[in-house]
Amino acid sequence: MKNDTTFKELKKSGYIDKTICQEIQANLIAKIKAKEPVFEGLWGYEDSVVPQLKKAILAGHHINLLGLRGQAKTRIARSMVNLLDEYMPIVKGSEINDSPFQPISKYAKDLIAELGDETPISWVHRSNRFFEKLATPDVNVADLIGDIDPIKAATLKLPYSDERVLHYGMIPRANRSIFVLNELPDLQARIQVSLFNILQEGDIQIRGFQLRMPLDIQFVFTANPEDYTNRGSIVTPLKDRIGSQIFTHYPKTIALAKQITEQEAQISVEDKQQILIPDLAKNLLEEVAFAARESEYVDAKSGVSARLTISAMENLVAAAKLRLIETGAEKTSVRLLDFMSIIPSITGKIELVYEGEQEGADYVAKILIDKAVMLQFESIFPRISKLEKEGIKTPYTDLIKWFNKNHLELNYADTDEEFYNKLNNIAPLTTVVEENASELSEEDKNFCKELVLWALTISKKLDKSENSTAYTFDSADVRQLFRN
Repeated sequence: MKNDTTFKELKKSGYIDKTICQEIQANLIAKIKAKEPVFEGLWGYEDSVVPQLKKAILAGHHINLLGLRGQAKTRIARSMVNLLDEYMPIVKGSEINDSPFQPISKYAKDLIAELGDETPISWVHRSNRFFEKLATPDVNVADLIGDIDPIKAATLKLPYSDERVLHYGMIPRANRSIFVLNELPDLQARIQVSLFNILQEGDIQIRGFQLRMPLDIQFVFTANPEDYTNRGSIVTPLKDRIGSQIFTHYPKTIALAKQITEQEAQISVEDKQQILIPDLAKNLLEEVAFAARESEYVDAKSGVSARLTISAMENLVAAAKLRLIETGAEKTSVRLLDFMSIIPSITGKIELVYEGEQEGADYVAKILIDKAVMLQFESIFPRISKLEKEGIKTPYTDLIKWFNKNHLELNYADTDEEFYNKLNNIAPLTTVVEENASELSEEDKNFCKELVLWALTISKKLDKSENSTAYTFDSADVRQLFRN
């Protein structure tokens, strides 16, 4: 925290007054020249969104980030704080961050006129120069711009014609700061109109006061294209006043998606030490989100948020942690069976189309997991033939025959030793994995054994039944025989 000073001392220090655009541009240029990262933690945007952001800042534009849910729009806006100077001088006591070099409020003008070089100066840290407002239908002009404060008028015994009776809204208070307005289409059209002058001329009007307050604000708006039709829209004149509209997107590869999930998932250090998450399990988790974005049951216009996999990862770890608590074991590994615990994370994060509603959210979630399993399986193992010719052996023939005489019950609460002993005792299963995934780690090989069984049940080569504590695998032919 910097100590207060006087206007005279500030000028003597050589401080140069800058607009917020000039300030952000100068710091951006300095970072680029020093080859320092500008927007950290924005995985997958290095060659798309980030270059556009840099150009918009250099152009001095207000920015509209347009994209579906869970595409880091708010994170981008918040990261711009790092482009501000660490401290900014203001006229002490100013409600709207008045610059002593160019005061705009009556309070600051009067104080400087009275005290001159002895005007007290205080410093504002950049963390306090970020203002964020979620646009909701109940937001009004007084919230954003300001209104007359009758209590202030009565206390100070001033007429309503005196500028000092004004109560400034969030936007004037964000003078010389970054102001983020999230979900802009949700803001009523008549409220959006109140932003016209601020964006174009930088001034405000409150209750007919003839104010000329050239506010200096970097605006960042966020919007979801779905909201244009579902809840509202950005009025055309306002859109016209926003310099750059930048489209965000979901991660394009599993590797990028994994980095985002690992960065955002709230997993304690203790849990990371006790719970092993095989790399294949991480890949499978991301495949679920990719499958959801392409599913005929999921509304593509609504999008599938990156929060789905973040929440799902936390649920996976929670399932493994519950097993540790119940068994008293010291360590465990995430299993494919644990993926049933991510269903609540899926159903709460996707919007279903009519066909999906007919099937039911839980059913759709299981379909997405199954599709992800098959995608993961087929990237490692030979495809499972739909029709088998009699006498021709496939990579899975011996394994399927094993289940003609045996069955396998896998319990959620089994310790790792109990769980993997059951899988290792199936010799044909071990053979399939060793022949196709020998280069993988032991943890991934163990996960592959479940993957193979799951894929065979999805392909209807084996049968799978479930209850609240276990999954049972047996021969599809034997099960059908009993049914008949």
